Amino acid sequence: MWALFVLIGAASVSAHLEDLSFDGQKVFRVIPQNDEQVEILNFLASRMEVDFWQPDSVTLLRPKMQVDFRIEAEKSFDVEDLLKESGMEYQVLIDNLQAALDAQFDSKARTASHSYEKYNNWDTIAAWTADIAAQNPDLVSRSVIGETFEGRPMYLLKMGKRGPNKKAIFMDCGFHAREWISPAFCQWFVKEALETYGKDTVMTTLLNELDFYVLPVLNIDGYIYTWTNNRMWRKTRSKNAHSICIGTDPNRNFDAGWCTAGASKSPCASNYCGSAPESEKETKALADFIREHLSTIKAYLTIHSYSQLLLFPYSYTYDLPPDYQELNSIARAASKELASLHNTTYTYGPAAETIYLAAGGSDDWAYDQGIKYAFTFELRDTGRYGFLLPESLIKPTCEETFLAVKYIANYVLEHLY
Repeated sequence: MWALFVLIGAASVSAHLEDLSFDGQKVFRVIPQNDEQVEILNFLASRMEVDFWQPDSVTLLRPKMQVDFRIEAEKSFDVEDLLKESGMEYQVLIDNLQAALDAQFDSKARTASHSYEKYNNWDTIAAWTADIAAQNPDLVSRSVIGETFEGRPMYLLKMGKRGPNKKAIFMDCGFHAREWISPAFCQWFVKEALETYGKDTVMTTLLNELDFYVLPVLNIDGYIYTWTNNRMWRKTRSKNAHSICIGTDPNRNFDAGWCTAGASKSPCASNYCGSAPESEKETKALADFIREHLSTIKAYLTIHSYSQLLLFPYSYTYDLPPDYQELNSIARAASKELASLHNTTYTYGPAAETIYLAAGGSDDWAYDQGIKYAFTFELRDTGRYGFLLPESLIKPTCEETFLAVKYIANYVLEHLY
């Protein structure tokens, strides 16, 4: 085995992989059974470019945990040999990443214009935010809450019937650039809410009684980069002082146990916490908006992928939140609601306990600001496609998630505080 280690170690480790073609790259799933096997994965990550999909950092690995990671094409056979030799259980989730990437675009709606059943690039989404507000002036307005590192406006949609003293629910998508199903859901949610207003009694009541703030893409620069340069990019695109590595993980950049567990101080890491809380223009814009509207925002929902989870605080500590019982019962009921459509199973619970410790997350921060109903969705799937969920699965994924979000929103309306 050590001969293999030496062989692998001889390869140069680049600080960031900017492969335009993912041809031959593989995604492996392993379940290390003991500390020794975890150590082997640690060693692997120290000697070559390993892109951890689940969990998102090598520092979070522990025995019996399901670990998904991506490997460069020319290293994949070495890695496979190493896994075999160490006796580690493994499977190849994706045999050729480029083929999986091409296969994402399987929507019948191959139109240049906006479609709710395909992945839309940022220009298309930006134009859509203007159109949807123009077409529904009684229910939708658009504003700009800040700008990104590269100077792009961050568009926020406000949905609801105009009225005095309305409470609100805030929902954001597109924190991590490569999680394309997330922005797709925010767009779907807006469409579905508007189409069912006046027809569905629950949705009509929700829009009459509450406002919904919807941020379709938080990490716009990163999202664009996944369309133009590197489909697997995760972070923002900000420059880091004294480092050639670009970007910060926006979901490790909030002032909630900032940069303690499950976040890295290295600018080259995919879960880099940034130089300070809210160092990113995008996270600061979001936090500022929420702080300004704290008296009205009663729920915070943030949409990620993948792994089919419905999580609530805390992520940065194993301590349970004061509202644990209530949040857990909402998550249980919302997961049941979600499963009622396509039998999709979600796991729910406090994030640290349910998956792993991760400090600096937006949901923990929102909860600590006093927003009691704070939830994170990790949408489909559980790994077959990972971040490359085909467009043909956008509709079922969004339909079922809509039911869960609607359930939570209705619960919030009935339990305003």
